[in-house]
Amino acid sequence: MASHHGNENEHEGERPDPVIRDNRKVDPVTGQARHPESAAQDGHEDMRPVDEPHDADDALAQAEQILKEAAAEQGQSTVEDELRNDLLRLQAEYVNYRRRVDRDRSVAGEVAVFGVLSSLLPVLDDLDAARAHGDLTDGPFASIAGKLDSILASQGLQRIAETGVPFDPNIHEALIQQPGDGIEVDTVQQVLRAGYKTEGRLLRAAQVIVATPQG
Repeated sequence: MASHHGNENEHEGERPDPVIRDNRKVDPVTGQARHPESAAQDGHEDMRPVDEPHDADDALAQAEQILKEAAAEQGQSTVEDELRNDLLRLQAEYVNYRRRVDRDRSVAGEVAVFGVLSSLLPVLDDLDAARAHGDLTDGPFASIAGKLDSILASQGLQRIAETGVPFDPNIHEALIQQPGDGIEVDTVQQVLRAGYKTEGRLLRAAQVIVATPQG
C-alpha cells in the first residue's frame, strides 16, 4: 500500500503546471489595450487592429461634408431664386405703376379738355345765332369766329348739326316729331341747337325735329 502511494506522489510530481491564458483585450491592471505584439508573445492569436471605427468616422465626416455642401448650394440657389422673384415682382409693379400714371395722365388731360370745351358751348351757340342772322359774314368778328372754330376742331371738337340723317338717340334729342313724306325711318329734319362731341365722347346732344314715316 505504501508503495502504491509513493508511485502516485511520483506521478503527481511529474504533472506539468496548468497554463492559464488571459485573452482579455484590456489589461486589468493598467486599463490599456493590449497590443497584438504582446498578445503574440503571450501565445495569443495574432490579432490585427480593426480599422472599421476609423473608416466609419471618415465616412461619416465625408457624408457630413457632402450634406453641408449640398445645403449650401441649395441655400444659395434658394436665395438667388428669391432675389430673382423679387426683381421680377418689382419690375411688374413698376410697369403697372407707369401704365396707371400714363392712363391717369391721359384721363386727366381728356377731362381738362372736356371741361374747357363744355364751358365754350354757350359761346359757340352765340356764334351760331350770329351766323344765322348774318352778323358773321365778314369783318374782324367773322375772322375771330373762324379761328376759334379751327382751334376747337384741332382739339377734337366735332359739330353735330347734319340734317337728312337717320335719327340716333345717342347723339340726338328729339324735341318735335312729325310725319314726313318719302321716308322709311325716323330722320333728322331740322336742327334747333347743334350738338358736340369729342374723341367719341358726347358733350351735348343735338336738339332736333324728327320726321317719322307715315303710317
